[in-house]
Amino acid sequence: MFEFLSAPLAALQRRWRSPSVRNWRNLCAGVMALAIVLGSMQVPGLALGVKFSPISPRLGETLVLNLTGSSPSLPPIVKVGSKTYPAFGVGGDRFRAMIPTTPLEKPGVREIEISVPNDPKATTTLKIAIADRKFPTQRINFTPGKAGIEATPQELKQVTAFKATVSPIKLWDGKFIAPNQGRTSSPFGVRRYYNGEFATDYYHRGLDYAGGYGSAVVAPAGGKVVLVGYEKKGFRVHGNIVGVDHGQGVVSIFMHLSKIDVEAGQMLAAGDRLGAIGSTGSSTGPHLHWGLYVNAVSVDPVQWRSTVIE
Repeated sequence: MFEFLSAPLAALQRRWRSPSVRNWRNLCAGVMALAIVLGSMQVPGLALGVKFSPISPRLGETLVLNLTGSSPSLPPIVKVGSKTYPAFGVGGDRFRAMIPTTPLEKPGVREIEISVPNDPKATTTLKIAIADRKFPTQRINFTPGKAGIEATPQELKQVTAFKATVSPIKLWDGKFIAPNQGRTSSPFGVRRYYNGEFATDYYHRGLDYAGGYGSAVVAPAGGKVVLVGYEKKGFRVHGNIVGVDHGQGVVSIFMHLSKIDVEAGQMLAAGDRLGAIGSTGSSTGPHLHWGLYVNAVSVDPVQWRSTVIE
């Protein structure tokens, strides 16, 4: 079909509109669409293959990019806007980067810039659609004149630093497990009205488990305890709290505990006990709040419980 490359322009235009070539163009478009549907493609301009999951990502989920073909010593650079996301080696010439999304964002196409270090020309932009998602809403009315509990500066500083933890070694393996056997009383992403006014910058950053007071709280995956805080030592919003680093920008936070059974620096395997359900801090009753953060952003733990992220 390439003999027409030397033909006059008018002939080329006629041939380009002909049924045979039009069918070929449609086939190429179909192959590209199929590649996107399957979450796998070759990055144009780069010697990189990309697989992404979930295949149809939604707001609040973690977009996982698996990249192959780069030099093992030079991980690709992955950016969305001005934000750079680390790419970690997962064996051989394979790398993985994770991009968190939140309920506060708008659905639509995310432009992801992928480049190779030391080669500014080796850069391309992928466009991946993030689907909309409906989150439940709650209406909370405070007693007139009642002031809400505010976090202490020390509390905010330590918790913020913990959420931004990015360590180089992956410590989780397989799907995450439930940290408590109680029912889920409040899902991820709940939006709220306070005294009739919608909180535009708020969403529930985790899962709540309504286990009985004193029931066991366990590690949902392997990790290292890097944060331990107590209500009596200034953690008046989070209450008694444990923070576990799962490695490579993934961390879990466990709040409102009645008891803490671990200490900073301790290594945990999935299922190891770390404390017990309580109602310390800003809590209206016994429950566990489990928050999962990827690159300092709260994401839906349900995805990590239902999917193996390598």
